[in-house]
Amino acid sequence: MKPTPAILAALGLSCLTSCAARADEPAKGVKRIPAVFSGGHETDPADRGRPVVLVAGGLGVKPEVFREAFKQVRPAPAGTRPTRERERANKAVLLKALGPYGVTNERLDEVSDHYRYIPGRGELWTARPAVAFALVRDGKVVGFEIEDAGAGYSSKPKATVPGFPAEGVEVELAFGKDLEANGSIKAVRLPKAATK
Repeated sequence: MKPTPAILAALGLSCLTSCAARADEPAKGVKRIPAVFSGGHETDPADRGRPVVLVAGGLGVKPEVFREAFKQVRPAPAGTRPTRERERANKAVLLKALGPYGVTNERLDEVSDHYRYIPGRGELWTARPAVAFALVRDGKVVGFEIEDAGAGYSSKPKATVPGFPAEGVEVELAFGKDLEANGSIKAVRLPKAATK
């Protein structure tokens, strides 16, 4: 999809073509260059590799709420599976803490399974990389267009544009109950100094 006056207006940019231009016409003089995202899958050291922000988002609670609930859980030692008895006890603890927030047994299972992974095997939880383009005019990046917001980002990825300085590009994430969009890129913005 090419940038149009409507897209550029949504990005806070001035109309780069005649404002009477058809919506499906590309903006004159604007090139689209693929942005590169790196990282974005870091976790808080206190969470011991668990993507708590994603699990919490999928459950519809704040990360602090899930962390507090998880304090009472007794995980199995690394590299082992918990006994059935321990699994039941851990789930009961979580449901007692999360139930008041509307979290059901079924939803807890669904979200937990979605983000289950074994880091020792080099695995990553379910994630989809984002696709975005830098909008370049007169040799300068003037904005970004997100084509696929991706999912499964637990921390802000770094956004760069090959061949262009992109220091301070800000990436904003969105979390929510829709697992296909949880941990997606909500916005990519230029640093304020670059837009002046």
